[in-house]
Amino acid sequence: MSNGPAISIRNLTKRYAGTKNTRQDSGGKLALDDVSFDVPQGQIFGLLGPNGAGKSTLINILAGMVMKTSGHASIWGFDIDADPRNAKRSIGIVPQEVVFDPFFTPAEVLENQAGFYGVPKAARRTMELLAAVHLADKADAYARTLSGGMRRRLLIAKAMVHTPPVLVLDEPTAGVDVELRRQLWELVVELNKEGVTVVLTTHYLEEAEELCDRIAIINHGKLIADKPTRELVNMAREKVVVLTFDTDITTLPEHPAFLKCEKAGERTVEITYDKDRINAGGVLGLLQGQGMAIVDVTTREPDLEDVFVSLTSGV
Repeated sequence: MSNGPAISIRNLTKRYAGTKNTRQDSGGKLALDDVSFDVPQGQIFGLLGPNGAGKSTLINILAGMVMKTSGHASIWGFDIDADPRNAKRSIGIVPQEVVFDPFFTPAEVLENQAGFYGVPKAARRTMELLAAVHLADKADAYARTLSGGMRRRLLIAKAMVHTPPVLVLDEPTAGVDVELRRQLWELVVELNKEGVTVVLTTHYLEEAEELCDRIAIINHGKLIADKPTRELVNMAREKVVVLTFDTDITTLPEHPAFLKCEKAGERTVEITYDKDRINAGGVLGLLQGQGMAIVDVTTREPDLEDVFVSLTSGV
């Protein structure tokens, strides 16, 4: 593999075939609409979007489970059409659904999966992978006896049996408790430090902001953003300042740059302003100029959720 991207997607389109009852144009739902982006090697890459945006369709195309309508995709330099065998060997998929045969042990699950990929017995890393996901002591327990968190960790080990350089996690922390979520993220970060490129879909935007080096956002099948995480967060135009005055508030302050001004207490207001039109110092100056004595100031920086909502709402 050269220094090219871990995943390269160009003009990817998927339109599902329509039925007799379908009235949409061209006879079916357009799930992906001319999507193009790259996943750089060695990064944790966030793939975000509302439910039904097209994320799962894109992942299933990469996994070879859904046939694209048009466009190109390659994994670790291998085109999914021209070289599907090597493309599939270069990626591990951790699905949303936790499904195991209840009568297999974790060790048997990994051995069987390695066999499906043609990994020779001498090259299999069953116990190493179980240790990596903290399941070595459960190697010979039936999968049905594992907790939900253990099963999710086993899914990650299962996706890694053929040592793929790219790992895709589709909503890995959906419905899990806070402690398990923390454990899963620690595991993901450790895998990334070992050189695995990670593609992550999640609805927990604060986690995506903390973990991901770069984020792409898909909405209604279209790519609407693809930027380094910090650059994406900086796109937010709205900022919030909370001000406490020395007397009770009788009239809320107004200004064209104020997007919203709400009373948060007898002497406190919360002002949302357009940072492209005014800064926090300007807000303070305006209010002081109106004779309002400020005794306390706190600010809230924009986050990924602010950007996500602004990009996906009303689109």
